[in-house]
Amino acid sequence: MNSLYPIFLKVHQLNTLLVGGGFVGTEKLSFLLKSSPEAQVTAVSKEFNEEFLKLANDAPNVTLIEDAYHEKYLGAKHIVIAATDDKAVNRQIHDEAKERFLLVNVADTPELCDFYLGGIVTKGNVKIAISTNGKSPTTAKRLRQLLEEVIPEDINELVENINKYRETLKGDFEYKVEALNKLTEGLVEKSKAE
Repeated sequence: MNSLYPIFLKVHQLNTLLVGGGFVGTEKLSFLLKSSPEAQVTAVSKEFNEEFLKLANDAPNVTLIEDAYHEKYLGAKHIVIAATDDKAVNRQIHDEAKERFLLVNVADTPELCDFYLGGIVTKGNVKIAISTNGKSPTTAKRLRQLLEEVIPEDINELVENINKYRETLKGDFEYKVEALNKLTEGLVEKSKAE
């Protein structure tokens, strides 16, 4: 059973440290920026590959530090992603981050992760995160592709209209929930009929 608790972080308000500028680091940076283009990221690596540099140069909130990892880079961070090709360094990053009570993701090492970077589908204001509990990123990727195809592009228009309606509702929280449930139950009924 997948016992992970899904949350949506405002990474533009958090400071993320990404250690590693190779293929895996590039993948992690790409994932962060695709989902949250204004993510605040400090990237540390002895060297960065070309694709990493292009991503970083196109994102004004990414700071590059060409250096080996050192514990000092954990200062003022909320989230840490270790993506080096050195297991000992990744373990050191994990251990030093945990001493500071930081959330850590060590690439390709589920037992050293507080969180996973799963598949994400975004259609305007609608965002769906997919987790396989760290077991199969490929499955998450395929599910993401499927959902991107089946969720209509105009879903955001529906969300905006429901939000406008919600703002017109008077009454307490319970009343609003009941009214919105009545309004949206037709969506489920329509899907069952098809």
